[in-house]
Amino acid sequence: MTAGWIGVGKVRARESGDVVEITIDGLTTQAKYYKPLVYEFMRKEWSSRPSYGDYVVEILMEHVGDPPWLDLDNLAKALLDAIKGYLFHDDAQVARLLVERSEGERERITIRVFPRRSHAS
Repeated sequence: MTAGWIGVGKVRARESGDVVEITIDGLTTQAKYYKPLVYEFMRKEWSSRPSYGDYVVEILMEHVGDPPWLDLDNLAKALLDAIKGYLFHDDAQVARLLVERSEGERERITIRVFPRRSHAS
């Protein structure tokens, strides 16, 4: 549970409480590019074990100028495949998925993953 970033390349991550945030610098139109990139990072750098229960996953693609011609659903699938087994055991645990594209200060993708809270509590 450190607030510091780990990783020195295109992919970095940090854990703050029960929220995991992963950033990927740069954009490409090939969603399949991201799966091995993030998977390798998780395999080499990530030490926490996956958990059970429902999760919320938020994916934000920030672009500068015109957005890249990239299907957000393909991007989400590639990223979920890459973090499965590291943050949660299976895609079926994702109870809420938000995938968004917006103009930003630099080209990057941010993934936030956290346990879904019960509405009763």
